[in-house]
Amino acid sequence: MLEEFKKFISRGNVIDLAVGIIVGSAFTAIVTSLVNDVLMPPLGYVMGGIDFSDYFISLSGGDYASLAAAKDAGAATINYGLFINAVIKFFIVAWAVFILVKQVNRLHRKDAATPVAPTKDQLLLTEIRDLLKQDRQP
Repeated sequence: MLEEFKKFISRGNVIDLAVGIIVGSAFTAIVTSLVNDVLMPPLGYVMGGIDFSDYFISLSGGDYASLAAAKDAGAATINYGLFINAVIKFFIVAWAVFILVKQVNRLHRKDAATPVAPTKDQLLLTEIRDLLKQDRQP
């Protein structure tokens, strides 16, 4: 069983998947910072000082100044501002993955489009064919 596990782990797909997960989690941290620290502050400023991450609806009926105050009070809330941030993060990640896949596909098409040089056997057969055609012509 240990030998089978070693064979499974050493396959390329498992290693590729592990690398993808690690890079993906690092990329998620970058996108989170991009949305929270770069995109949302100017967007909030343009929209009159709005901070989406602090938008919520209190289900408890209380009036709270911020989401942190509502959570400290133990109030049940619907955090639609955090949801808006999550949707923006999703679109950024989806766009980045789209661009990445598009570039990889473009590279694969170039590899497939390059003609392969004929082998020695193919060259020899072509030469024989051409000689036979010359012999048949009167």
